[in-house]
Amino acid sequence: MNMTDHRPRLTQSKCYTGGAFALALIALLAINPAQAQNTAPNPSTDLSADPWWVAGKSAIEQRLTVQKNENRAKNIILFIGDGMGISTLTAMRIYDGQSRGESGEENIMPYERFPHSALIKTYNHNAQVADSAGTASAMMTGVKTNIGVINMAARHPVGHCGDWPSGQRSSFAEKAAQAGQSIGVVTTARLTHATPATVYAHSPSRDWEDDTDIPAEAKAAGCKDIATQLLDFGPKNGKGLTVAMGGGRGQFLPKETKDPEYPDRSGNRADGRDLTQEWLQRHDRAAFVTSLDQLSALDLAKTDHLLGLFEPSHMKFDSQRAKDLEQGTGPGEPSLADMTGIAIDMLRKNDKGYFLMVEGGRIDHAHHGGNAFNALQDGQAFARAVATALDKVDINETLILVTADHSHVFTMAGYPARGNPILGLVSPPAKDGSPSHEPALAADGKAYTTLGYGNGPGAIKGERPDPAEHDTKAPGYQQQALVPLPSETHAGEDVALFATGPWAHLAGGVLEQNVIYHIMDHASTAHKAP
Repeated sequence: MNMTDHRPRLTQSKCYTGGAFALALIALLAINPAQAQNTAPNPSTDLSADPWWVAGKSAIEQRLTVQKNENRAKNIILFIGDGMGISTLTAMRIYDGQSRGESGEENIMPYERFPHSALIKTYNHNAQVADSAGTASAMMTGVKTNIGVINMAARHPVGHCGDWPSGQRSSFAEKAAQAGQSIGVVTTARLTHATPATVYAHSPSRDWEDDTDIPAEAKAAGCKDIATQLLDFGPKNGKGLTVAMGGGRGQFLPKETKDPEYPDRSGNRADGRDLTQEWLQRHDRAAFVTSLDQLSALDLAKTDHLLGLFEPSHMKFDSQRAKDLEQGTGPGEPSLADMTGIAIDMLRKNDKGYFLMVEGGRIDHAHHGGNAFNALQDGQAFARAVATALDKVDINETLILVTADHSHVFTMAGYPARGNPILGLVSPPAKDGSPSHEPALAADGKAYTTLGYGNGPGAIKGERPDPAEHDTKAPGYQQQALVPLPSETHAGEDVALFATGPWAHLAGGVLEQNVIYHIMDHASTAHKAP
C-alpha cells in the first residue's frame, strides 16, 4: 500500500460544479492588470472576447445544470476544518495556488466546486463566540449546547456530573451505529479533543480527556473520561467504532507504560488501564498502529477495527510531518489524506453504509499560535483529504459536507497587488497595474503583512518591529497582532458550509449550526419521491 504524500494538484479533483468556470479561468492565469489593458478588447464592443465575461457566463451555464439529488444518503462524511473561517478559506485558496506558481486568487479548492453552500451561525447556547466543544456538539446532536460541554443538553452546566446520564444527547454517530452502519473518526488533533470526541462521547467537560482530568466527585457520580468512552462507544449489541485515527496516545496508556516512539515519555492514565490493549481484546480482527510504517503495512482485508494513535498528544503540523518524511527521521506520520483514504476503505466494507467525521484539527492550533504558515499548510492538507474522499466515493449515494466549527480573529488586509505572496508584505499595484514589488508603508514608516491577527502572541509591548526585516514566509513566523494575549482567540462570525451528494441542496442561505445535524438526519432517512 503506497501511503506517500504525492501532493496532487487540488484543482484536478472531481468537478461537480464550476468546471466550465474553472476552464475559462485558465485564460486568466497569466494575465496581470497591465497586460489586460493592452490585450483585452473594448468591453463596450466585444464582451464575448473578454475572458472575465466568458468565465462569468460559463459559471451561470454550469449552475443551470445542477440538479437536486434526492436519493437516500447511504454514506455521510462530515469534514470539519477546525478554525477554518472565511478569511482562512480565502488565504488557503491563494496559498494553495501560489504553491504551484500561480497567482492564487483564481484557484478553486475541491470543496469550492460543490454545488451547494450556506453560511453557518456558530454561537453556543451561552456564548457569543464559540468553542469547538459546543459547535461540534451542535452538529452532532442537533441542539446547541453551552460552551465547553460534549453532547449534553442545551443548558447543562460545565463540569456538573450529577445528572450526567439524563443530560446526554444522542449523537448522529450513535443513531447511525444503531442502524447497523459503521462509524469512523479521523483527526490531526488528539482523538479525545473536543471535535472528534463528539462522535462517540458525552461529557460535562471537554477537558476530561483521561481519568486524571476528572475531579473525584465527578468520578464518584459516574462520569467517565473521554478516552474510555471511545472504547465503550456503540449500542449494546453494536460493533463499536470501526476506525479511529489521530493523536493522543497519552490518554490511552497508563503512566507505567513508556511511549512507543518517545522513550522519555509515558502515558497519562493513573488507573493502570492500557486502552490500546483493551481495544485489541474487545474487537475481533482488530489492529492498533502508531506510525505511517505500521499503517502502510496493514492488511485491510483482514482488519475490521483500526485504532491509530500517531503522537502522544496532537499530531505534527503538516509541514513538520512532511519534513520528517523527507529526512527519514522516525517512523513517520500519515497525512490527513492518508488517514481519510484508509478510513473510507475500512468503512465501505459495510453494505449498510457508514458515517465518518474528518477533522483538520491543527488549522486551529496554528491560528492560536499566531502562525499563518502552518494554518494555511494544514488547510491545504485538509483540502487534499477532501479530494481523496471525492475520488473514493459514489457521490450519488454519499453526502459530503465540508464546514468549520468556528472562525479566528485572522485578517487579510491592505491593498496588495494580485499575485502578491499571501504570506508576504503588502505590495500594491504600480500605476500601470503591474505589481510594484515595493512594500506599502504604514503610518509609522514600516512595512506590514497582508495577514494578521486581532489578538494573540504576535502583539508586543512598545514599538512594533519592521516585518521587512524578517522572513514573513518562514514556517515559524508569527504575524503581528493588536491585543496581546498568550493565545489568539476564536472569532464569532459565520463560517461556510459546502455540500454535495444526496440532499445537499438543503444547505443554503444562513443556517444555525445545529441544522447540519438535521441535514444529515434527513439525508440518511429520506427516499426519492416516486
